Amino acid sequence: MAYSSKADIQKEISDDELIGLTDDEGAGIINEAKITAAIARADAMIDSYCGQIETVPFVIVPPVIKQHSITIAIYFLFARRSAVPEIRRKNYEDAIAHLKDVAAGKATIGATTEADYDDQILASHTEDDRTFSKGKASDGSSGSLDNY
Repeated sequence: MAYSSKADIQKEISDDELIGLTDDEGAGIINEAKITAAIARADAMIDSYCGQIETVPFVIVPPVIKQHSITIAIYFLFARRSAVPEIRRKNYEDAIAHLKDVAAGKATIGATTEADYDDQILASHTEDDRTFSKGKASDGSSGSLDNY
């Protein structure tokens, strides 16, 4: 399973720009195979770093890994045309720097298994948690805004 998708990339790049980056045949359409190849290449790079400390490929994709996949794949798409905008190059370099830190044990990527998510503290809310009252007089202990 890929860490990102064409739809993820389309949230960051317009369809016109994607056509320009992938349409080698001049058909005027997005070449999905080029996007898939860029994502696969990005994911392989991510695995090469994260595989030093985690089991890859990830079963549950941490959000930071998904974003790195998008960022690196976009960089690879631009690099096909030899004109990578400076912001795309910087984003790529930042993603690679983070992955190097992950591989060196200096940074984390968050939860990677269902067990990791199960151990996390989850927020809950009950009627007893309410800070404000529903229009009844306050003795000042519940934080009511009745007097305002």
